[in-house]
Amino acid sequence: MNQQKKIKFIISTLESLYPSPLVPLKHQDAYTLLIAVLLSARCTDERVNQVTPDLFNLANNPGDMMNKDPEKIKEIIRPCGLSPFKSKSIHQLSKILFEQYNSIVPANFESLESLPGVGHKTASVVMSQAFNIPTFPVDTHIHRLSYRWCVSNGKNVIKTEKDCKRQFPKSLWSKLHLQMIYFGREYCPARTHHPEKCPICSVVGRKSLFK
Repeated sequence: MNQQKKIKFIISTLESLYPSPLVPLKHQDAYTLLIAVLLSARCTDERVNQVTPDLFNLANNPGDMMNKDPEKIKEIIRPCGLSPFKSKSIHQLSKILFEQYNSIVPANFESLESLPGVGHKTASVVMSQAFNIPTFPVDTHIHRLSYRWCVSNGKNVIKTEKDCKRQFPKSLWSKLHLQMIYFGREYCPARTHHPEKCPICSVVGRKSLFK
């Protein structure tokens, strides 16, 4: 199977399994999505979804959040890990959004990535899911799957993102990002992975997976 056929097989398999993937992080708008994605760094989406209801009851917009005590924010988000850094980032970026952007989350990479605690992956998720702008955010699942499926060489997430964008149709980027996350969790985990049983690895997986 050549690379083009592999890509088509991957797309068709993911589409059959997850035709309408939902954003796993619960949110109400671009701002709450931004905060939820920031909290998801080194934390599971499930844990974030357990924490954000209390956080957004405290404040769900930049103006209210910037006026809350960072210590109170830190106390609420502690289960997500890195709470000192994340609480400071949430407080500071909320102040910036209120003062510089009229409390509106900007829909461009340069502005998003200039906000405290917001890296390229976080910005990519917001651009994709909040503003419907085609991006291909690479998390640990996508980085792992791209290597296993010979889409990328696993060198780093920057290379993986470039390879995914080059090989997958732009119109599918945002949807594939979600589909691959769900597939990675259900069929292709980092541990206890059985490539011979995996719907995709069993067909296009690297030979090294079966040793």
